Amino acid sequence: MRTRLLTGTYSAATFAVLGLLVTSCGPRPPSINATDRSALSTMERIMLNANACWFKSSDPAFAGYQLSPELNSFTGRPRILVVDRKHPTGRPSLVVQAEGNPAQMQAFGPMMSGASGGRITGDVNRWAGGSKACS
Repeated sequence: MRTRLLTGTYSAATFAVLGLLVTSCGPRPPSINATDRSALSTMERIMLNANACWFKSSDPAFAGYQLSPELNSFTGRPRILVVDRKHPTGRPSLVVQAEGNPAQMQAFGPMMSGASGGRITGDVNRWAGGSKACS
């Protein structure tokens, strides 16, 4: 018998769908499970909300920046970077990363000590908790 090794990148959503398929025959799973609190799931939520609330909304605090997600982390620390729009390969102005299950969050970089630092902390904490609200 030949075994095929699957390689590639799979999002948390893919595993969530597979989990739903497996558990659909049994008892109904709780509304928040361990997967929802993992570092990857948490960072996916934060990335989607940061993109919508900070960048697509044309928020003036983020006008000179762009989002650079790095969710496929072999270190177990998925993260998003906020980088200068004119120099996207330069040093990030903000790093938000998570590790573990439940996720332990960290945010650091020059933007955290600037005028937007408190707001960034509030937004990230709210999104990590499951909210989709922009402010």
